[in-house]
Amino acid sequence: MFDSSVHISCCFVLHPVCCRRGHFLHGPYPDTHFGPKACVLPNPTSVMHIQDPASQRLTWSKPPLNVLVIRKIRDETLLEPFKELCRFLVEEKHLMVYVEKKVVDDGSLMTDDSFSAIRNQLCTFREGYDDISDCIDLIICLGGDGTLLYASSLFQGSVPPVMAFHLGSLGFLAPFKFESFKTEVDKVFEGNAAIILRSRLKVKVVKGMFQRNEQLFSTQENGIAPHNHINNEAGKITLQLQVLNEVVVDRGPSSYLSDVDLYLDGRLITSVQGDGVIVSTPTGSTAYAGAAGASMIHPNVPAIMVTPICPHSLSFRPIVVPAGVELMITLSPDARNTAWVSFDGRKRQEIQHGDSIKITTSCFPVPSICCHDLVYDWFDSLAQCLHWNIRKKQTRLTDASDSSETDN
Repeated sequence: MFDSSVHISCCFVLHPVCCRRGHFLHGPYPDTHFGPKACVLPNPTSVMHIQDPASQRLTWSKPPLNVLVIRKIRDETLLEPFKELCRFLVEEKHLMVYVEKKVVDDGSLMTDDSFSAIRNQLCTFREGYDDISDCIDLIICLGGDGTLLYASSLFQGSVPPVMAFHLGSLGFLAPFKFESFKTEVDKVFEGNAAIILRSRLKVKVVKGMFQRNEQLFSTQENGIAPHNHINNEAGKITLQLQVLNEVVVDRGPSSYLSDVDLYLDGRLITSVQGDGVIVSTPTGSTAYAGAAGASMIHPNVPAIMVTPICPHSLSFRPIVVPAGVELMITLSPDARNTAWVSFDGRKRQEIQHGDSIKITTSCFPVPSICCHDLVYDWFDSLAQCLHWNIRKKQTRLTDASDSSETDN
C-alpha cells in the first residue's frame, strides 16, 4: 500500500525472509486451478506483488535532515522531555527541527533562558497556513495516541516515518519509552528498523450530490442506485481527508434515531438506524469501534470495518469488508433529522439530505516505526494499555484424583 514513487528521502526495502512459514504474515497465495478442468479466468491487470509485512524495514536513501517534533499541548509534564529531545537533535545530531508555533510560544518555554539558544534555532509552522509536507524526513511524537493522529492529519499525501514515545494517558500507538530516547533515535537514524504501514481512509464529503425528490431517492429492486441519482453539476466536493482511525456518523444533538443508508460499490447494503455508524481502519479497531463492540484487528490486515453505534436492531453486528471497496453514506429519504460526521474526532460537520460521504482505503499509509516488531508491539499494547484478557489465574488442583468424581 506504500507508494514507492512518492517518498521523502526514505524508502522501504524487502529483506530476505526465512522459508519457515511462521515468519510470513500473509496467507499462502491461493491455487487458481480447481479440479481437473476449472480455473480462474486469467486477468493481467489483476497481477500484483504484496510484500511480506514481516520483512518491512526502514532504510534511508539519504541521511535525514529535517525532523518534525509534535508535543502534546497543555501538559506541563512534557516540557522537560521536549527540551531534552530538541537539544539532542539540534546540538548532537545537527538536525533542523520543526515544531508548531503554539508549542514554541508556550509561556514556560519563553521564560526559560537556558533553552533560548535552542528555541531560536527551531523552525515553526502553523497548521492550515504552512505546508511542511515536502520538507520533513522524520516525525517524532511526544504524548499519547492523539499526537500520532494529529501528525497524520498534517500530511494528506505521503507521510514520513513516525516514531512515537509513550508520554500520554494511553499510548496504544506509541511503543517507545522516553527514558532511552537517545539510543532509540540513533537506531532509527542507522536504518533497518521494523516498520508497520497503518492504512488510512480516503474520505470525500460531497454536498448536493443527490437531487432531492422522492423519485430520485428510490432505488431499484436489486439495491443499486440508478445513475441518474448522481447530479454531477450539483455535486460539490467540500472536504477531502486522509483519516487514520475512523469516520463517525452520528445523530448529533437530535433526540431522533440516526437513519442513514450505507452503499458498497454503488449498491445499497443496509440502512443504519441507531445512534450512528463507525467506519474504521484496523488501527481504529482498538479505538471508538472497539468501545462499540467491534473486533480488534491487527493493523497489517487489509480491511475496512463498519460498526453500528447502539443499533435499534439486535441482529446488526459489526462487519469487515475488503480494503479496496468504496463505501458511501447518505441520509435515508425518511430520516427525521440530519446527521453529523467527524474524522478522527476533528472537523465535525452536519450532513443534510442530498449530501454524501465516500470512503475507501488510501494509498498513503502512516509508516509507524516499531520498538520491537509489528506483532509483538501490537500484543504488548493490548496487554499493557487495554488489559486484554487479564484475569486472576485459576489455581491448580492439589488433589491428583479425578475432579469429576464426587466424594461419597
